[in-house]
Amino acid sequence: MSSATTPHTSAAPGRSALADPGYQAFVILRAGFTVAPILFGLDKFANLLVDWPVYLAPWIDDLVPGSAQAAMYAVGVVEIVAGLVVAVAPRFGGWLVAGWLAGIVNLLTVPGHYDIALRDFGLLLAAVALARLAQRYRGGRPAR
Repeated sequence: MSSATTPHTSAAPGRSALADPGYQAFVILRAGFTVAPILFGLDKFANLLVDWPVYLAPWIDDLVPGSAQAAMYAVGVVEIVAGLVVAVAPRFGGWLVAGWLAGIVNLLTVPGHYDIALRDFGLLLAAVALARLAQRYRGGRPAR
C-alpha cells in the first residue's frame, strides 16, 4: 500500500540532477561545445557560413605549408575531433577546446578582427567552465 505513494528510486536521481542549475549549465555547455565545433569544422571544407581562409593571419599562412584553405582543412579536422571529444569526455574536451581557442592570438595580429578575438576569449572562458563543471558532474551527478 505504501508503494503507491513512494517515489521510484530509479527516476529520482535523474530528476534531481536536472533540477540542479549547475548541472543544467553543464548540459548546455556540453551540447554547445559538441555541436558548434563539429558544424564549424565541417564548414571549413565548404565555406558556406564564412570565407574561412581570411581569418588566418598572413604570417601564419606563411608558416604553414600549402594554401590558407589547406590550413583551414586541418583546422576543420581539429575542430571536429574537439567536438567529438567534448561529447565523449567533457572533462578533457573542455580543456582541449579552451586550448584551441587560445589560438585567438592569430586574430589579434589581423586588424579588423579584434571583435572576433574578443568573442573567442569569451568562448575560451566558457570552455574552461565546461571542463570544471564536467569535473563535478561525472555521470550526471555531483562527484563527491
